[in-house]
Amino acid sequence: MSTSSAFQASPLSASAAYLRKRGYAAPTDNELADTLGLTPEALRTQHPSREALALHFLLEDMERQKHDHVRLFAWYASPVERLYGLISYSIKDLLDTPTNYYPDLMQYPSAAQAMQDYLAQHSTPQLQQLLNEGIRQGLFRSDINIQLVTIILIQQVNIVLTPGIFPAGSFQVAEIFRSIFLYYIRGLCTDQGARLAAEHFARL
Repeated sequence: MSTSSAFQASPLSASAAYLRKRGYAAPTDNELADTLGLTPEALRTQHPSREALALHFLLEDMERQKHDHVRLFAWYASPVERLYGLISYSIKDLLDTPTNYYPDLMQYPSAAQAMQDYLAQHSTPQLQQLLNEGIRQGLFRSDINIQLVTIILIQQVNIVLTPGIFPAGSFQVAEIFRSIFLYYIRGLCTDQGARLAAEHFARL
């Protein structure tokens, strides 16, 4: 498969896109019911609280991302390209997401726990596999501690998601994500890996 930048993420559903834009607290019950194609009574039955609604759409989005990651790994050939592809995917997704969306979402305990479960059960083994493969292929430095590097990468995600870390409205979430990840990951690469990643890095 070509390693061009033409990989396209699956679009959000219309309902999820609306909630990304408006958040979970601002819309009225009638607005939410209309967006979801439900009556207000059915909305309250299916999603008895805004937290339940937020958790439902977060889990839906996680499944979308998992599906896209499978497609992305089929698109890119090497571990370095796949890792940079994941970053590119996340940045493009965040560019279309209001700055306050994820910090507001993390105010709901069940959503915050679901995110931590996703990072532990999906992102952590995914990163460890990429690092292992990259070391074997001479693309990542052989002296890196895979377990430690994975923990650092996951904690960098937590920095992005934690409310109050960055001044409200000062930075786009995508800019924060880019600044945290790209320079750190470039430092993990061998010369060969850095050359392979250079084109991807320039586009992000």
